[in-house]
Amino acid sequence: MSATTHVRGFVLAGGASRRFGRDKALIEFDGEPLISRLCRVLQSATTSNVRLVGDPAKYGHSGIECIADRWPGEGPLGGIVTALEASDASPERSSWVLIIGCDMPFLTNDWLRYLAARGAASKAEVVVAESNYGLEPLCACWHMSVTPVLKRAFDRGGRRVTEAMKQLSMEVLDAADWKRFDNFDRLFWNMNTPADYEEAIRMLKAEHP
Repeated sequence: MSATTHVRGFVLAGGASRRFGRDKALIEFDGEPLISRLCRVLQSATTSNVRLVGDPAKYGHSGIECIADRWPGEGPLGGIVTALEASDASPERSSWVLIIGCDMPFLTNDWLRYLAARGAASKAEVVVAESNYGLEPLCACWHMSVTPVLKRAFDRGGRRVTEAMKQLSMEVLDAADWKRFDNFDRLFWNMNTPADYEEAIRMLKAEHP
């Protein structure tokens, strides 16, 4: 990113973690809470302090500014709209907002910096990777202009982020773009269950025996 490019960053921490059985945002991963790790990694790709979207009562002690999700329990689309509206109200308003979920422990500084740079240079409304699992809407760069479109989709009952994205112009990054940042084939791997967490720890130990 150039010195004149401004990209804000948010981590969504509002999920119920029902399948996980406890708040996965607060589990320890590589010696620190997962939410702290992701905020630290995302910070390298943004030009202002990373903020959380979630329950301030749960995450306020983290030392990271936390914005209350306007629609708690309603899924990530509401969290994305919350982040975009919070960025729009900021005195340091940015054209692009990089938003990630709280359950991808293997996201890297280099990948997020690349994603932010692609967003800042794009003429599309959202820049998103397409991995082996499909589109990755919880690791995407959004232009501020999409806020009313996503809000209308949410108000009409839409909850799937990928469905709302169909109303936007997208720049889709395929394996030719992201594979160089994914030596271990796990960049977009996420944790939904305790078994996933155990597998993530196993992979981490294999990388750092």
